[in-house]
Amino acid sequence: MKLLATPRFLRSIPVDRRDDVFAAMKAVEVAYGQPHLHAGLGLRRIRPFMECRCGLDLRLVFQREGQAFMFHLCGTHDEVESFLKNRR
Repeated sequence: MKLLATPRFLRSIPVDRRDDVFAAMKAVEVAYGQPHLHAGLGLRRIRPFMECRCGLDLRLVFQREGQAFMFHLCGTHDEVESFLKNRR
């Protein structure tokens, strides 16, 4: 699987957390489709997207698009709520 990111996603990554975010993206690639690994990442569906945790404070919002994962947002719980509200 490819890991892709929108410009918005790249802008939303806190500079001091880049390594953590990229590690979480890679973990999604490994865990996707293996439910017993989902719990550790907090991987869950938030239609039409999916989200995973990156530490206690950040969430990554993404979609599977063919043979790729497209990451749309890296943000707090409130930022994710706002993103979802504006996308529906």
